[in-house]
Amino acid sequence: MPRETLCLLPGMMCDARLFAPQRTALGGLCDIVIGDIGGADTISGLADALLAELPHRFNLAGLSMGGIVALEMARKAPGRVMRLGLLDTSFGPEAGHRKARRDDQIGRVRAGGLRDVLVAEMKPYYLAAGHTGEAALNTLFVDMAMQLGPDVFIRQSLALRDRPDQSETLRRFNGPALVLCGREDRMCPPAIHEQMAALLPDAELVIIEDAGHITTLEAPEAVNAALDAWLMRPA
Repeated sequence: MPRETLCLLPGMMCDARLFAPQRTALGGLCDIVIGDIGGADTISGLADALLAELPHRFNLAGLSMGGIVALEMARKAPGRVMRLGLLDTSFGPEAGHRKARRDDQIGRVRAGGLRDVLVAEMKPYYLAAGHTGEAALNTLFVDMAMQLGPDVFIRQSLALRDRPDQSETLRRFNGPALVLCGREDRMCPPAIHEQMAALLPDAELVIIEDAGHITTLEAPEAVNAALDAWLMRPA
């Protein structure tokens, strides 16, 4: 029997390093692909590009913006997504005040302020209180973002600003779903994940204590265990 594929989609301004512990732990179970979500300025365009490259059937999990793109892929091709994992993410459209904030950030990044926006307005919301002093994690977030660069930041900001509501996608997805977040996630709090789990027909909700928005790196063993159990559920 051929090995299954697991496509992992990173969050905004993150790369494959976001999933380093998962690639190590789950590589024996399936073929792991890290998707690129930096090449288009709409969620639909990002989903189309990924669907064009992936096999006919695959497992799909995304963190933060990656989860938002994953939902669009499930909307466009529900029969191709065997299992859906939504980690530290959201399903609704962008609120009006956050649209205005994104427009402001885009302007400052265009003027050369990418590092300032990252350090002052994004990084402080990533980690749980117990992890905020971890220098390696803080350095990694900035390194990933600076290597991706301002053009990716602008495209991703536009895509998130104009994203659609995916409530109906959740209701219609019938495969095994994992909905997971950190208890201290301030960007996409547990209440949002409880709503997603309630909308999905076949969801397991996992809340990880002492973790924030970046659960894959803050609590890798707990995330790996949840993903492993999800991959074992009959599709």
